[in-house]
Amino acid sequence: MAIEVKRKKGETFESFVRRFNRRIVQSGVVLQFKKKQYERGTESRGRRKKTTLEHKVFREKREFLRKLGRLPEEPVSTRRF
Repeated sequence: MAIEVKRKKGETFESFVRRFNRRIVQSGVVLQFKKKQYERGTESRGRRKKTTLEHKVFREKREFLRKLGRLPEEPVSTRRF
């Protein structure tokens, strides 16, 4: 998807850049890249299970240490949504 914009005779650089930017926006290239920036790939089922299990083990370990008194208790949030 190549966009070609040539500078017109006697055209100032500022107007050329403005025209170039307008062509880029109209072509949808900027929109495509913005969408792709936050797009996540599909994660395999096995990988999802593995990460879920890792999180569960970490939470259980943290809760165990908190009950033993080796970790400070988490403050209770009084703020509601």
